[in-house]
Amino acid sequence: MGVCADANDFQRWHEAGGQETPPTDVRIVTSDGQSVAAHSSVLASASPVLERLLESPRRGRNSERIIHLLGVPNGAVLAFVRFMYSSSSWMALTSREAEAAMEEQGEALLALAHSYRVRWLKRQCEGSIAARLSAANAVEVLKLAGMCDAPWLRQRCMGVVAKDFTAVQKSEGWLFVQQHDPILELEILQYLDEIDQRKRRWRRERANEAMYRMLSSAMECLQHIFTQGKKGPCTGFKACERLQLLIYHYATCDKKYSAGGCSHCRRMRKLFRLHSSLCDDQANHCKIPLCKHFKLKMLRDDKPDQTWRLLVKKVIAARVMAILADKNRQELVERSCLDIQHKKEFATI
Repeated sequence: MGVCADANDFQRWHEAGGQETPPTDVRIVTSDGQSVAAHSSVLASASPVLERLLESPRRGRNSERIIHLLGVPNGAVLAFVRFMYSSSSWMALTSREAEAAMEEQGEALLALAHSYRVRWLKRQCEGSIAARLSAANAVEVLKLAGMCDAPWLRQRCMGVVAKDFTAVQKSEGWLFVQQHDPILELEILQYLDEIDQRKRRWRRERANEAMYRMLSSAMECLQHIFTQGKKGPCTGFKACERLQLLIYHYATCDKKYSAGGCSHCRRMRKLFRLHSSLCDDQANHCKIPLCKHFKLKMLRDDKPDQTWRLLVKKVIAARVMAILADKNRQELVERSCLDIQHKKEFATI
C-alpha cells in the first residue's frame, strides 16, 4: 500500500506515546478484524460524527474506546486515520503520500469522509477522483457521487459520459447499471437528451443570429444602392452585388403580380417591407421603393403581425451589436497604432 507501507511504525508511534504525545485511548476496528490505535482528541476534532460516538459513556473508567469502521478495506481505514492526524498537524502526510493514498483508496476515502463528515477530506477526494475520471470508470464514480452527496463530482462524471458515450457503453459500470439500476440509466439517458437538445437549440440560435445580421446588412445595402446609385457592389457589404441583381430582376420580372407569383420577387418585397419597418423618415422622402406603401399599410392594419414585429426587433438588435463591434474594433486598431507609435518614439530616444 502506498500510504500504508509504514503501518507498523505508525501503529507503534500511536501506542507508545511520549513526553509531548499522550498514549492512545481509542481503537478503530476494521472489517477484517484488524485495529488501529488513535487519540480521541484528534478524531473528535476532525469529525463531528466520531465526536458524538466518543462522547458515549464507557463501561469502565480506564477501558479503551472501540470504534468500528466497516465496509472498506483496512488500508482505507488507516489512510483515513492518517489524514485526520495530518489535519491536526500531529503527523503530517507528505504530498507524495497523500497522492498515493488518494490514487489507491480514493473512492473508499470519499465514502468515509462523507459518512463521518470530514468535509475538507471529502473535497480533496472529489478533486483527486475527478482528475482520474475516464469513460471506463465514469458510471461507477457517478453512482458513488450520488451516494456520497457530491454534486460537483456528479456533474464532472456526467460531462465525461456525454463526451464519449460510445466508450462508456462498453464499460462494466454501464453494463451493471443496465441490469441493476434502471433509475440511474434513465437519468443518464435524460441528461444526454438534454445535452443534445441544448446543442440543437444553440445551433438554431446561431443560425438565426446570422440571418438577422444578414438582413441588417441587406438594409444597409438598400440604402447604399438607392441613395448613392448603382455604381457596382460596395466594398462594405458582401451581399450588395446579389441584392443589386435581385432588384434588377424585380424591376423586369413579369410574374411579380401574377397569381402564382415569383419567389424572387416575393423575397424582394419582404426586404422592402422590412426597410419600411426600420425607416425613420417621417417626411416620406425615402427613396427606397414601396417604403411609403408599406408604412400606410401598417397604419391601416388593426391587428399587427407579432411575428413580423419580433423579426424587426431582432434585426434592430443585430444592427446595434454590429455598430458596437465596429466601434470596439476601431478603438482596438487606434490603440494598437498608438502603441506602435509610442514604441517607435521610445526607440529613437
